[in-house]
Amino acid sequence: MRQLLPVDHADAILLGRIETREGPTPIVLRDGEIEDLSRFAPTISDLIDRLAPGELPPRGRSLGAIDALVFRPDWEGGMETRLLSPIDLQCIKASGVTFAISAIERVIEERARGDALEADRIREDFQARLGGDIRAVKPGSESAMQLKALLIADGMWSQYLEVAIGKDAEIFTKAPVLSSVGAGADIGVRGDSEWNNPEPEVAIMCDPRGHARGATLANDVNLRDIEGRSALLLGKAKDNNASCALGPFIRLFDDRFTLDDIRRSVISLEIEGPDNFRLEGSSSMGMISRDPLDLIGQTIGASHQYPDGFVLLLGTMFAPIEDRSEAGRGFTHKRGDIVRIATPKLGALVNRVVACEDAPPWTVGIGALMRNLVSRGLIQ
Repeated sequence: MRQLLPVDHADAILLGRIETREGPTPIVLRDGEIEDLSRFAPTISDLIDRLAPGELPPRGRSLGAIDALVFRPDWEGGMETRLLSPIDLQCIKASGVTFAISAIERVIEERARGDALEADRIREDFQARLGGDIRAVKPGSESAMQLKALLIADGMWSQYLEVAIGKDAEIFTKAPVLSSVGAGADIGVRGDSEWNNPEPEVAIMCDPRGHARGATLANDVNLRDIEGRSALLLGKAKDNNASCALGPFIRLFDDRFTLDDIRRSVISLEIEGPDNFRLEGSSSMGMISRDPLDLIGQTIGASHQYPDGFVLLLGTMFAPIEDRSEAGRGFTHKRGDIVRIATPKLGALVNRVVACEDAPPWTVGIGALMRNLVSRGLIQ
């Protein structure tokens, strides 16, 4: 289990969910122990709503020492006590194209047709006409609108740049409530997708009032070929069986772990394939164009509420381009890839890639969860 935990887990308050013989159970990891919190709050959503910001969860029934729980992913036989996604009734939202410089650079690279010197020339031309570094452009600012005008005049505008540097962020619903998978589970890629990749991200958990209460890691699996055909296919590209992984645990914000830690974090990605392929990369949150609080503010407000809270994936600047099977075809997943997403203060999220059609079907919805909680006497 320790290989999944934050490096400073002894100083962290970690919430999660496990599958016990009774059913899905909210837990807290602290002081080297795993505690069952179901008698205080039957769901993570309810637990967060009951706790004031900064308040510690009450003591729960001990389920044993953390070191006694050996992590074994599903594809290696699984654990007697399975880790589930650390959220339950929260809505799963995501934000896209939040690293403006990567979107702008992609447009420049496409115009330069792979010529690095030509890309430098285009970039320098924009900076000269803009009167500043395009890397410093903030979405919605006057300089962003000037850059937009330049790009349009040069025939380089796109709908992705609209959300990259415009005033409105791209916020969408990634997956249905209760459909995300946790650490050690299979993640799904549609069988008809031929170009896809993982998206290593940080996800912020918010209460019903929109207050950021904690963070976890996420894999917002991306089908580049399907979304690339049309932005209107975003739902088909993003929302599929087992296509959203979260975990391993939610780390609550406190005086030792704050949003500033998220703003400074670097998210690493490792992929090991059954073909002996290996890829490593990272995404620095320091380069995000929209602050997490801005993204949260564009998710909840007078026009949209979340009575059970929500989790918001913040986006990534990582898009693997390394060729895998054929020269010039870039990266795409193969069945059996092991994906590890990690950052020191949140731990590691590990999953195996399978076809969505081969991943365990999603069967425990809200109705099934409520019936289980009633049968256990946890709700009336």
